[in-house]
Amino acid sequence: MKRSKRQGKARVVARAVLPTRFGPFSIAGIKGRGPDEEAVAIQHGRLKPGTAPLVRIHSQCLTGDVFMSERCDCRAQLELSLRKIAKARSGIVLYLPQEGRGIGLINKVKAYELQDEGLDTVEANRQLGFAADSRDYDFAAAALKALGVRRVRLLSNNPDKINQLERGGVRVVERIPCRPRTSHHSRAYLRTKKQKLGHILAGL
Repeated sequence: MKRSKRQGKARVVARAVLPTRFGPFSIAGIKGRGPDEEAVAIQHGRLKPGTAPLVRIHSQCLTGDVFMSERCDCRAQLELSLRKIAKARSGIVLYLPQEGRGIGLINKVKAYELQDEGLDTVEANRQLGFAADSRDYDFAAAALKALGVRRVRLLSNNPDKINQLERGGVRVVERIPCRPRTSHHSRAYLRTKKQKLGHILAGL
């Protein structure tokens, strides 16, 4: 699956207050030009022009975020990010509907089935005919710019995410590791991220 080189525009279409157990946030709905280009931004504090808020770009993970699966560290990363951003002067979690590294929910379950048979996450995605990671962050960059953000301190272990954001016109002034406590269920998953996707994960 090839990534789009197109850099579309995005706009904020709705805003609301969002109290959470991590602290006070607001939520914004963001739409792009394409029918599948949408995201929500969970924001803490006021975004001041020229500053670099603390930002987490989080891809949707139904099994982890909602059902608390321990096959991955997605929910743990999301909660860690919300805690850190709630303590920062300002910050955003940009939540993108890119389930299963961009392959979709049903294909993700198919990939789980292949993993149960002995493949790792990269091998399973490739056997299904997808890239190891099909996610595209062009729209994420456009969404951040729609919020008035062009510089970020990024909570991420993923160098590809940094490179794509910068190509999209958002400067990453600092990378901050997003490394929650590792479950023994997700250790092999994280090793694959490090060894085959180049994620920066010390100690694995």
